[in-house]
This record gives sequence, C-alpha cells and structure tokens, in this order.
Amino acid sequence: MQETRILLSEKEIPKQWYNIMADMPNLPQPPLHPGTKQPVGPADLSAIFPMALIEQEVSAQRWIDIPEDVLKIYSLWRPSPLHRAHRLEELLKTPAKIYYKYEGVSPAGSHKPNTSIPQAYYNKKAGIKRIATETGAGQWGSAMALAGSMFGLEVTVYMVRVSYNQKPYRRIAMETWGATVHPSPSTVTNSGRKFLEADPDSPGSLGMAISEAVEDAATHSDTNYALGSVLNHVLLHQTVIGLESKKQFEIAGDYPDVIIGCCGGGSNLGGLSFPFLHDKINGKDMRIVAVEPTSCPTLTKGEFRYDFGDTAGLTPLLMMYTLGHDFIPPGIHAGGLRYHADAPLICQLYKDKLIEAAAYGQTAVFDAAVKFARSEGIIPAPETAHAIAAVMDEAVKCREEGKKKTIFFNLSGHGYLDLTAYADYLSGKLDDYVYPDEKIKESLAKLPVIG
Repeated sequence: MQETRILLSEKEIPKQWYNIMADMPNLPQPPLHPGTKQPVGPADLSAIFPMALIEQEVSAQRWIDIPEDVLKIYSLWRPSPLHRAHRLEELLKTPAKIYYKYEGVSPAGSHKPNTSIPQAYYNKKAGIKRIATETGAGQWGSAMALAGSMFGLEVTVYMVRVSYNQKPYRRIAMETWGATVHPSPSTVTNSGRKFLEADPDSPGSLGMAISEAVEDAATHSDTNYALGSVLNHVLLHQTVIGLESKKQFEIAGDYPDVIIGCCGGGSNLGGLSFPFLHDKINGKDMRIVAVEPTSCPTLTKGEFRYDFGDTAGLTPLLMMYTLGHDFIPPGIHAGGLRYHADAPLICQLYKDKLIEAAAYGQTAVFDAAVKFARSEGIIPAPETAHAIAAVMDEAVKCREEGKKKTIFFNLSGHGYLDLTAYADYLSGKLDDYVYPDEKIKESLAKLPVIG
C-alpha cells in the first residue's frame, strides 16, 4: 500500500515554539503609539495583553518553551497528520508529489486553537476573567470560545456582520462553548455605534470588529484582548504546525520544494512556513507562496506603510502591506482572508523577497475546492481552498514542464460549517470580484502620515 498519512506520537508534540525573529535578515519596524507616533513600550500594551504575551511579542529568542498545561490540551488533537494527496496527484496527472498538513482535526476544526489555547492560558495566569475578541468567518471566534471553556474564561466575540449572517453554525459553535457573540458593527461599543451611524447597512470588516473588541478590553479592567492572527506571538504559537511537519517529512524521506499557504492575516502561512524558512534563510533552495483573494489583495496590491490594525485607529500603527484601515472588502465566503493588511513578520519577509504572493478569484478557488473534495474526501474551508487552487496550478505546471517537485500546503480547516458557500457555488451564485485600483488608491490616501 502507498503511505497516505504520516503520523507522530503525542510524545513528539514540539516542546518549544520557533521564533523567526531570531533568524530574519531584517526585523520589522517597531509598532508606533496611535497618539504620539512613538515606538510603543510594554506599558502601552499592558492594558489589553498579559505581560507574558508582550514579552513573546518583542522577543528575539529562537526557542520559547510551551507551558505544560498548554501541551496537555494540545494533545487532544496534536500532532496533526501529514497527508500525501495520492488521489489528487492522479487526478491532475502530475509528476509532482503533493502533501498537506491537516489542521481540521482540532476540536474547533481549524489551526486557530494552536494560539487560542496559550493565549487563554497566559491570560488566566495573569488573573484576567474575560476575553474580548473579533472573528471573520468564525474560525478564530470558535477557537477562542473553546479555549475560554478550557480555562474558565468568559469570551465575548465581535463577528463581522456579513459572516455572522452567512455562517450561523459558527456562531452556534461559539455559543455552545459559552461565548457571547455580537454581529459587528454592533450597538454594544462606541466605535460600533459610530460605524452604524455612517452606514446602517454596513457588512462590517475585521478592522471594525477589532476596534470593537479593543475598545471593550480597554474599558473593562477584568478583560483583555486576544487576536487570532497578525501579531508576532500569534504566528509564534502556530509554528507547531511547521515543526511537526519537518519531523514528518523526515519520516517520509522527502522535503518540500514549494510551500503554499492562504494568507489573510498570516497565521496559517507563518505557522506552516517559518520553521522551513529557517532553512531557506540558511541557503536551502525552496519557494514559499502566500495566496490571497483578488477582492482583498493586500500583498499583491497594497503599500508597505505604517497603518492602524483597526478601522477606528485604536491600535498601534504597524508597518504592513496594507489597503488602508478603512478598506471594506466585499463579502466573499473566505471571511478569514478579508483583513486589510498582513502580519508585520509576513510583510517584512515578503519585502525581503523570501516569500512570494499570488491572488485568486473565488470561482477558481471553489473549482479547486470541489476537485479536492471529490478526490481527497475532505471538504476544505474557503480560506484553505485558496491555497489548494495555487497548489493545483503548480502541479499542472509540473506536468506541462515534466518536472518533479514536492508541493506542500496547510489544509488549515474543514468546510463543514461553510456549506452555504458551497451551495452558492454549486448553484452558480458566486461572483469573482477584483477590487478596483482606484478604490485602493482612495483608501490608501487616508493612511496616517508618519514623520
């Protein structure tokens, strides 16, 4: 029999996270205070984050220990399997070998608990009672609700309104784990009310939802904020994916030539690729590709500028490829890829040409997702389907050029709570949307001026 799944034992769960900042040729520019425009210090962040996470955010230490209590919960689903996609290879008639890491085995059905669990742990240790957070498609909100239930924390989630309406089962999952979920923009916060005054029918955006969650945390002493992507400590926690994968590739006697990941904020791509990027930085020949929607083309059309992480301008300014903090993308089904910018770590690596980027329309994305489901059996989340579309194009290119390559991607979540998206695709209701350049220029013109 062909080997399909490469498995590790629970004893082989990584005991440390890998910090890419120890090896990057150029570190990201420091975050700036939204008021003074000066570099932020720990005191500026302590109103919404526990000190342990602030320390991880600024650390350049290569290896950071994973707490024992976090490892115990990781063991509920980790290590996740590495799959060889034999049937997809046969469908595409490609000489390429295709592998995927399957993170849909977590209780929340995605890779997001890799960081929600440690974030809940550190907040609990700091004496915090409640977490305020945002979510797009609901994967992060579900993961944070799960983590809150594990550590006895209350969780309040501001869910982007278009996804709140599109994906009711994600909301039900969050509520089942004990979270309170508000459609964003909401009437609960001052920033939410202002957004609704400007547009009562606003579909919402991740930037708006972040504004609401940050405001909530900053105005309640027992509450901290938790973010599911973008920040350094979030991408750090996700490196368990790539670290396990390296062990599994050793067992398979293989190594990826091309690593492909969908990229909204960057936690998926960063968690998968950073342990391999260590090898690339040290001379290994390989490509790493970030895949985003044409409707929210942050890396492929954004500008490398300081910008707010949220719409209301409450967060520190981060140096990112951005479309502008008031950018509101159309309501595509891949709600997790609708953020206006990307993680500073991803952006710096892209600027330094260690990462490539590509953008896909959602019709091609769902074409690829359905082919994958009909060959490999798993119905992928719309976010992951972006990576699958790029993987299939790369595999077809190998066939056409007669080249053998090893292609690797992160199947970061299943799509069983996204079946409305598949219903729209199967009934021909999906539209491709390329965000107009003039609209991007209009949004970028409003970016804050620094210096």
